[in-house]
Amino acid sequence: MVALADTFTHLTGSLPDGTWFAPGRVNLIGEHTDYNDGFCMPFALHQRATIAAGTRADGRWRVHSTNLDQTHEFGSDDLRPGEDPGWHGYVAGVVWALREAGHDVGGADLVLNSDVPVGSGLSSSAALECATITALCDLYGLEIAPMDRAVLARRAENAYVGAPTGLLDQAASTLCTAGHALFFDCRDLSTEQVPFAAADEGLAVLVLDTNTPHSHVDGEYAERRASCEQAARTLGVPALRDIGPADLDDALARLGDDLLRRRVRHVVTENARVERAVGLLRAGRLRDLGVVLDASHASMRDDFEITVPTVDSAVATATANGALGARMTGGGFGGCIIALVPEHLADGIGRSIAGEFLALGYVAPTWFVSTPGQGAGRLS
Repeated sequence: MVALADTFTHLTGSLPDGTWFAPGRVNLIGEHTDYNDGFCMPFALHQRATIAAGTRADGRWRVHSTNLDQTHEFGSDDLRPGEDPGWHGYVAGVVWALREAGHDVGGADLVLNSDVPVGSGLSSSAALECATITALCDLYGLEIAPMDRAVLARRAENAYVGAPTGLLDQAASTLCTAGHALFFDCRDLSTEQVPFAAADEGLAVLVLDTNTPHSHVDGEYAERRASCEQAARTLGVPALRDIGPADLDDALARLGDDLLRRRVRHVVTENARVERAVGLLRAGRLRDLGVVLDASHASMRDDFEITVPTVDSAVATATANGALGARMTGGGFGGCIIALVPEHLADGIGRSIAGEFLALGYVAPTWFVSTPGQGAGRLS
């Protein structure tokens, strides 16, 4: 963090008031359930967005990315939803959301760096939003509860940037604790920190980036959300969360459209898989989690149709080479997979997937072993 503070001083001529961070996340289970008022269970990565920041007296905001060596400056008159494309729009969106909610946030210089891979399904945008709101709250003494910060960060992404994501990413980046997965009820916003120590069982969570970039600000993600909302209206329920496993067959029979039936089946069964996974973690039965991950991936592939060939190949190769279970993680159409693997096989499984990708002519993947990290906070 010394280097980031030095960059801040070089650019502004003064020392930063502090340094803050927010992590990316891996979603262990529960995909596309958040905007359906359902359940999910992410954990925070050690990869994070970090921001050195200081107040400004002129009521303007200047943000510099050390990753891109780019600087953008804006004032309150420049805060117009939908008109600020690019990475800096996520920062501007947080300022806009805070001000729209009536919080007295003044100007700031912000110098940021992130090692969360972009476009990989690990929530690089949420990490940036949550690091920004964490810094601004401390700079201006804003007493905003952690979940309310996550809600404001999501509003920045939904209403300002224009990405129709649910609350999963921002809640994970803000609320996760080290050594735990976060069981999150997206309807009542209740949370439970569930211990998740794979290494205690000789296991590891392998996160592999297929290097197939995706974007949530495209038609596919929005179409999935619209389909779910249409199905809920047809079934006469507030959200697909209200269809339980016992109600599924009747609900599918009432839907005349096969595409809607498949979308509903994924959400209902995925919510059930989250609850199953929570029960397994509570009972310390981590090895049994593999079959739940496998079932989730099959549902995303066949019913929700959000996987792509690189992702499917990575999951199949991981399983064939000793993974207990594997699935795509994130919004889909590219990005990362996670695999629950015997600890001693983790790197070998990564290399096996890389070999398969080479044979198929895909871009080489990258991978790492992850343990649950800490949610957003202050570093200095």
